[in-house]
Amino acid sequence: MSGEAARKTAESLIYLTGFGNEHSTEAVPGALPLGRNSPQRAPLGLYAEQLSGSAFTEPRADNRRSWLYRIRPSAAHPAFSRTANGALRSAPFNETVPDPNRLRWDPLPKPSPGTDFVAGLWTLGGNGDAATRSGMAVHLYHANTSMTRRVFSDADGELLLVPERGGLLLRTEMGLLAVHPGEVALIPRGVRFRVELLDATARGYVCENYGRPFQLPERGPIGANGLANTRDFRAPVAAYETTEGPVEVINKFCGNLWTATYDHSPLDVVAWHGTHTPYVYDLRTFNVIGSISYDHPDPSIFTVLTSPSDSPGLAAVDFVVFAPRWLVGEDTFRPPYFHRNVMSEYMGLIEGAYDAKTGGKGGFVAGGGSLHNMMSAHGPDRETFERASTATLVPQRVDDGLAFMFETRWPVVATAQAVGGDHLQRGYDDVWQGLERHFRNA
Repeated sequence: MSGEAARKTAESLIYLTGFGNEHSTEAVPGALPLGRNSPQRAPLGLYAEQLSGSAFTEPRADNRRSWLYRIRPSAAHPAFSRTANGALRSAPFNETVPDPNRLRWDPLPKPSPGTDFVAGLWTLGGNGDAATRSGMAVHLYHANTSMTRRVFSDADGELLLVPERGGLLLRTEMGLLAVHPGEVALIPRGVRFRVELLDATARGYVCENYGRPFQLPERGPIGANGLANTRDFRAPVAAYETTEGPVEVINKFCGNLWTATYDHSPLDVVAWHGTHTPYVYDLRTFNVIGSISYDHPDPSIFTVLTSPSDSPGLAAVDFVVFAPRWLVGEDTFRPPYFHRNVMSEYMGLIEGAYDAKTGGKGGFVAGGGSLHNMMSAHGPDRETFERASTATLVPQRVDDGLAFMFETRWPVVATAQAVGGDHLQRGYDDVWQGLERHFRNA
């Protein structure tokens, strides 16, 4: 599909709403069976198939599964064979040793002509083990062409897509989603999809979550409202393809890519119902909670999604957004404070500037990112500190940038291509040089 056709399709989409809902949708009336999931003969000559994103016996609140009613069952395919991984890497990450140094990168260089989303994936690093479903990976993508007769799925984890430049049309088994810079899209584990570009190029970030699926964080004392609202998440309505002829299906499995050529499109689900579904969320709808008296709150108040670990309150992965907000704290250093943390933080910038980092050439820029592993000291750079510590404190609107963070319980081990890449900023430590001694013993 051409870019213009993809844009028209994206503009016409309608959605189901709600996070974690038991959605139900059919592209053809009567395609969903009534009163049972797997009747002896599914309606309209379709095949009934369950896609499970969790073990059958996990608690109801954690259980993720959808029933799909499709033209051909997923089992009807030839054998897969190994194919090249390109710049895609997976856990365990052992090309380099864990690094306590602070690292920062410029955006990815331009891709070669004809690079689609899968070919444009580039891994920065991660932790855990994909085969044991623990940990995460940080990827970036830079593409200049739509996927054509190619479909991708990830058996290792769910994919959180964070576009920074260029919109995407995601054709999934469950239907179509459009996602633009300022929004995020979640593709659950095992769901097949194709990426079409809405603009000439597309660039962004991906968090691959090997562990428990992302969920909304508990609000605790905040109460019943605030942070990401359930109703702002948008899921696709059923849509299907009847494409015949060769379609390449690429499957990421235990860290490697495998490929098979189907004689039909696997995006042939005519109806579905369940909770294992893709979704899109607009980061600008995040209801920011902050201090209206003094001090900068901990960044956990900006958590959009969390993947819990086996330790209460300790996330395997958090997705955090620094959305537009007011700063009104009295006698307060308003940018994020200097700190060291047991969590490891990868931060990216979608647009504009971040209030604790200087932008521009050699700085923290859209499409780039920084990595502060556990207990590495970081915080505002010298320029930001000097400006913020002497500023006149009046109510301040922060809306000239949109930054985010992938935060994880384990160190992020960078790939060899990340620590050896030309876009690694070699002088990142210099931003903290010149912080003078002001101590007075009186």
